[in-house]
Amino acid sequence: MTRATADSTDARPAQTFGTDRDLLPRVLAPYKEHCRYLLTAEVSGMPDGLSRVRATFAIPESCYIDDTGHLNSVEANIAYNQMMYYLVAKSVKEQLLTGFESWTPEDFWHHQLPDILIARFASRFQRPVDPRNFSGEMEFRSVGLRSPGGTPLLVATTGHRYWDTGGGRCDGDATLAFVNIT
Repeated sequence: MTRATADSTDARPAQTFGTDRDLLPRVLAPYKEHCRYLLTAEVSGMPDGLSRVRATFAIPESCYIDDTGHLNSVEANIAYNQMMYYLVAKSVKEQLLTGFESWTPEDFWHHQLPDILIARFASRFQRPVDPRNFSGEMEFRSVGLRSPGGTPLLVATTGHRYWDTGGGRCDGDATLAFVNIT
């Protein structure tokens, strides 16, 4: 099993990339126009072969419910999806992420919707977050190759959090499965 963790001793230098203005619209293309919440995304490749993103978001109007006045679990999940897709796409493009060394950008586009699954998702809301202007972070904590039943897949553990300028806070974690990778 290939695995990268915070204790890994990979000698890659840390690298940071500002918002890729060509990549961002393509990552968000599958979303309906009024559901494109991700505005900016700064990706960092870490020396341990993992990567993370720091992002800004705006949700002017909920896509499915009357205004609640706060970020809710559905929108937190959509924001996570957008941040995660962007992080994977940029990590593949810049060769930042352990487990994805053989992927090309075209591989990402091929896998984006059908083969990247959220196996588990949890968010914990400590204080309400203003959905009209908030920030978020997501990081890969580990990536490993598994072969249940002989079919290879990549499994990644991730953490995420959201906050706003008024002290709103939401933290969470998710497990991703990248299937049909051969």
